[in-house]
Amino acid sequence: MSKTIILTGGGTAGHVTPNIALLPGLRSRGFEIRYIGSYAGMEKGLIEQEGIPYDGISTGKLRRYLSLKNISDIGHVLKGRREAKALLKKYQPDIIFSKGGFVSVPVVRAAKALKIPVIIHESDMTPGLANKLCYSAARKICCNFPETVEMLPKDKAVLSGSPIREQLLTGSRDQGLKFTGFDGKKPVLLMIGGSSGAKKLNEVLRSALSELLKTFDVIHLCGKGNLDETLTDTAGYVQYEYISEELPDLFAACDIVFSRAGANAICELLALQKPALLVPLSAAVSRGDQILNAKSFEKQGFSMVVEEEKLTPEVLTDSLLKLYENRQSYIDAMGKSTQKNGVDVILGLIDEITGK
Repeated sequence: MSKTIILTGGGTAGHVTPNIALLPGLRSRGFEIRYIGSYAGMEKGLIEQEGIPYDGISTGKLRRYLSLKNISDIGHVLKGRREAKALLKKYQPDIIFSKGGFVSVPVVRAAKALKIPVIIHESDMTPGLANKLCYSAARKICCNFPETVEMLPKDKAVLSGSPIREQLLTGSRDQGLKFTGFDGKKPVLLMIGGSSGAKKLNEVLRSALSELLKTFDVIHLCGKGNLDETLTDTAGYVQYEYISEELPDLFAACDIVFSRAGANAICELLALQKPALLVPLSAAVSRGDQILNAKSFEKQGFSMVVEEEKLTPEVLTDSLLKLYENRQSYIDAMGKSTQKNGVDVILGLIDEITGK
């Protein structure tokens, strides 16, 4: 008799792609897989593309600051818990795997009430509020950073690394060069700022482009609506709003990466052993998790870090040249890491808990 697993998480791609990374292993084990997300969040389209049955529930954001929206959102969360509980009773899952985001809170709390085992994965170095609200319901809490283990309940913490999509590890450098039109004579720099782009990083990269092109061919993933048509025919430079199918080939083609410091993104760079210059999102517009993620990677010798407030075209150029010159030391450090891909660890925990 097959067992059923329900995956949950949403709000950003980082709350969904690790779930997708588990799908091949879950399918090979014969699990019936379902997904619970928000009614119309970005997770809905990503999961339906994978052919996984999807159910939406009501969700709300619980803010750490005073806001009248907290009152209405509590109502949404309570409604979502009732909906999640009904779905769990209907599908009778053997286990829940939660990647976080506020859509996961009603699902995990409902699972606790129904005594369904839960595994949580925390991406960032410091746990987010949504996951903290779910700790008491979790059998195990997986994480990406050694520092995070010390912040978690000792009997539940597992340093797993992030689940990495299998196809990301199978890219072809030749296919990447063919796709971009580069001849491979220069080292390749890949700039990636996330699905919505990174305005400051885009601006500084383009300001430094004439200097960078003396050394590198440049692949620029700039985010939706951020193409600069004036640069379309620039030799050695290609720009794309977003790349999906060809992304593994672009990673294979590049020698170094310029990136934000979202946890899942940098864990993918670790798995691919790509030296990176990380510019974390400023604490002025975030809870500062990217800064801590980046500092951890810097401390472990995986990446260089520049604060956004200090990023100029000159600083970018000098930092990327230094990164490329010393790239082997970063590759060597990443090669010694034991936290490169969490798929096997997490699947092992699922097997252990479900008795597979």
